[in-house]
Amino acid sequence: MIKRHKTAKQLFSYPLYWAECYGVSPFLPTTREEMDALGWDSCDVIIVSGDAYVDHPSFGMAVLGRLLEAQGYRVGIIDQPDWRNTEDFMRLGRPNLYFGVTAGNMDSLINRYTADLKVRNDDAYTPYGVGGKRPDRAVIVYSQRCKEAFHDIPVMIGGIEASLRRIAQYDYWSDEVRRSVLIDSTADILLYGNAERAMIEVTHQMAMGKTLDELTDIRGTTIVRNTPPGGYTEIDSTRVDWPGKVDQIYSPYEYIPEGKCQTKDEEESDVMPIRVIPAPLRRGEKLDPENTYIRLPSFEKVSKDPVLYAHTSRILHLESNPHNARALIQKHGKKEIWVNPPPIPLETPEMDGVFDLPYARVPHPKYKKARIPAYDMIKTSINIMRGCFGGCTFCSITEHEGRVIQSRSHESILNEIEDIKAKVPGFTGHISDLGGPTSNMYTLNCNDDEVQASCRKLSCVYPTICSNLNTDHSPTTQLYRKTRAVEGIHTVSIASGLRYDLAVEDPEYVRELVTHHVGGLLKIAPEHSEKDTLSKMMKPGMGTYDRFKRMFDKYSKEAGKKQHLIPYFIAAHPGSSDEDMLNLAVWLKTNDFKPDQVQTFYPSPMSLATAMYHSGKNPLKPVTYKSEDVYTPKDAKQRTVQKGFLRYHDPSNWQDLRNSLIKMGRPDLIGHGDNKLVPAAEKDKQIHRRPQKAKPGQATGASHTSNRPTIEKNVAAEKARNKSTPKPTNHRTNTGGATPTKRRKTKVKSRQQ
Repeated sequence: MIKRHKTAKQLFSYPLYWAECYGVSPFLPTTREEMDALGWDSCDVIIVSGDAYVDHPSFGMAVLGRLLEAQGYRVGIIDQPDWRNTEDFMRLGRPNLYFGVTAGNMDSLINRYTADLKVRNDDAYTPYGVGGKRPDRAVIVYSQRCKEAFHDIPVMIGGIEASLRRIAQYDYWSDEVRRSVLIDSTADILLYGNAERAMIEVTHQMAMGKTLDELTDIRGTTIVRNTPPGGYTEIDSTRVDWPGKVDQIYSPYEYIPEGKCQTKDEEESDVMPIRVIPAPLRRGEKLDPENTYIRLPSFEKVSKDPVLYAHTSRILHLESNPHNARALIQKHGKKEIWVNPPPIPLETPEMDGVFDLPYARVPHPKYKKARIPAYDMIKTSINIMRGCFGGCTFCSITEHEGRVIQSRSHESILNEIEDIKAKVPGFTGHISDLGGPTSNMYTLNCNDDEVQASCRKLSCVYPTICSNLNTDHSPTTQLYRKTRAVEGIHTVSIASGLRYDLAVEDPEYVRELVTHHVGGLLKIAPEHSEKDTLSKMMKPGMGTYDRFKRMFDKYSKEAGKKQHLIPYFIAAHPGSSDEDMLNLAVWLKTNDFKPDQVQTFYPSPMSLATAMYHSGKNPLKPVTYKSEDVYTPKDAKQRTVQKGFLRYHDPSNWQDLRNSLIKMGRPDLIGHGDNKLVPAAEKDKQIHRRPQKAKPGQATGASHTSNRPTIEKNVAAEKARNKSTPKPTNHRTNTGGATPTKRRKTKVKSRQQ
């Protein structure tokens, strides 16, 4: 019998730790001098982060630090430490409980390298945007340095980088499958997703004297075991080629050494030998998910067999619903990686409590007037929700934040506006965003708790919108009206990603958005025009885009505004052929779109599209050695050509496109006229030489063993250069970080960046 929604202990119901007598800190201390000023002799928890310390609810270190402070703990911050030695990791002394390590709001490798594996020169989460202030694979490096500094202090890792590497994962930068980051980092425990529940539970348990070895079943955590736990049933899913008839197999864990009798006490023990059920037989028996785990193919197998890797990816995604997910186990050598089920989503009062904490809302004073680009972008934006049920395969938001939408109350959001008015220097009355991963998923969830508790769908909106999904946008529309009515607010923009297939279900919402919250241009993401590629993305067809565009144009005209849609597309996505990109380019020209900022597919850790890229199989369906093959452009030249189709209007791409069109048998698209894609050769302007780009697996320095220092430029030069610094990932309030990948040079919340 499947239970309805699972519940968890209320986030703010724990007894306060004794150190709550110290009260609230203006800023969490980053030096011993700041600790002395607060009267602290030590920190209970020290958070190590690859980002500059900004005390704002968009920065993970601030959220978790302030949350632990509200629980009564003394929390220190070691921000952007020098990883080349251990001294900087000792600046706050020995923590009483543990080190908490995060790479920051972005994955350190995505923050450092482009989709073409070129090194970025800037870092938006660093003062003056200076690059090279954090190592590649920062979680691994920071964790190892913490262990070197204080070998007997537990290390907890989390954030977007750790979260998406909790099991064996394909690594684009080295073109290989790597072990769980928990193994490589030598850390003691990994927290994945938005980790408030897990961090508070672990911290309070440790404060009561328990060791991490005793904390084995906390949701949202990943640990290392020597053997599987007793008392569980194992579903063996290590193969994809089971024979037609599968008999129950003998469990190796039931072995009793010869000559040893089982006593009555042992028979009645809570720790009984586990039972092993082959995956094909699991449907024939109702199993309690609380006492069941799924055995994934081992690291050694998935690292050598791409088909098993795709199969493993599918299982992981099917076990993402916190109300029915089972634990996962994966062997790494002689060790077992144990992934507990996802955390229970926060209720609205808990979300309000997290965002109502006493954030200073500005960077730490030690930075003085140094500009931190990420902060500049989000300082007047407000996160109204978490999660995404879209299921786009190229995006890792679901694997990190989950599919269940967690929303704040109107009151909490309006209170944050007042906080911004009071605390943000130079506030002009413009709220730059009310959003989240997808701005118009606010308060939208399944209408039926029992259905949601049993659902394993990868998307609530693909191939069509689920009949059980609430699509009423009226709470969002009412919120927009309330925020515009706040005294001192003259403009409220909506800059987060918009799911237009949901928006068209509520015309009143579209009218409100277009009339009051679009500043001339609205960015949306069809991603492609061709059905086969869209099916690999789990995105709707262009018919939905056309329907939304008609609404957008109608309401813009009624409002007396001249406004335009700016569509975004991805090149070289798994499933995308050159013919698909050609058809997309023709669609762009027919609709007079000339994209300037386009994105080549970036295989971020753990996403389903990355599994397609690596394996050539489609994990949206059951995977076997004979199942559907997925074509993926991997060659650097071909990826460049596909990206060139999106910028068909750029003269630097014309020669490559001409060559491709001739090979494809489409020379009719070369020449002058509206029905031509690129002009003939005599129309070329001077073409700048394109630099040679690295291929996956080519040495790029993207290794935790090659964290070379970057030559720092002088501050004056950096200030001048930062006038053109690309905007960072939007302000998502992940306790573990913002979006996992950098999709383009403007902010986007709802997809891979």
